[in-house]
Amino acid sequence: MMLYTSVPLEVVLNGLNEQPGPFVDIAIGGIRMQVEPLSPGIGRIVRLLECPLDAYLHPGYTPGTVIAYGAQDS
Repeated sequence: MMLYTSVPLEVVLNGLNEQPGPFVDIAIGGIRMQVEPLSPGIGRIVRLLECPLDAYLHPGYTPGTVIAYGAQDS
């Protein structure tokens, strides 16, 4: 793959060798999603795993959105 950019190589490859995670799979309102925990009960949505197609259009389920979840949602 060729990448033509004016951005320095160090910036483009920054974080390439870092492992993402840990992630938690939770279900809220029938939507199963992968969340990156930020603090107890609060996390950032990484991606939707199982949901109806119209859930992808809901702004509250956008990847990067910070949500509150509890232990009973898992």
